[in-house]
Amino acid sequence: MDPEEIIAEAAEAEPHPDHDQFRNRAAMLIAVVAAVLAIGGLGGGNATDEMISANIHASDTWAFFQAKNVRQTAYEIAAEDLRQQIASGGMSAAGRAQAEKTLKGYESKIARYDDEPDRAHPDDPTAGEGKKQLTARAQMFEAARTKAEAQDGNFDLAEVFLQLAIVLGSVSILSLNRRVLIGAAAAGGIGLILTLNGFFLLFPLPF
Repeated sequence: MDPEEIIAEAAEAEPHPDHDQFRNRAAMLIAVVAAVLAIGGLGGGNATDEMISANIHASDTWAFFQAKNVRQTAYEIAAEDLRQQIASGGMSAAGRAQAEKTLKGYESKIARYDDEPDRAHPDDPTAGEGKKQLTARAQMFEAARTKAEAQDGNFDLAEVFLQLAIVLGSVSILSLNRRVLIGAAAAGGIGLILTLNGFFLLFPLPF
């Protein structure tokens, strides 16, 4: 039975001033809790979306990093081979000059694979396609994912307490039991705190 149906049936019972006041307070509590639950549900949905998106971006960025690393390693191997050939002294003057030119090109590419900032945003450590920038960008996405996970955990726990508050508030209307209503208010208060923590992460959950 929905809370609205419980409130409607209780309203049809024999009127009593004190009972009516009690039911009105309980109904108001249920309405407030339901509003907080709706807001928390929206926040929880957004946190889940952010968590999934950040996880995908982090995975893609690390995959790009690995591809860059493989290419850089290939150039490092080729560069080392050229160094050994040059050091062996078995090349002609023209061949040695060409090898040294090629070696400089390899070394330039190796350095670029390590650090290649975006020229349009040189001060942004996450902008660019070097391994240094990719690492910073992947870590940024991982931090966003961790934050979204923490938010989602708060919203999930808040939903449990808010749903419990609605159930207890509905029971209190039928039973006219103040202790049950106090329990509903306590559960709603905890749910409200967890909802706020879901948005602002004011404190970490103890588990």
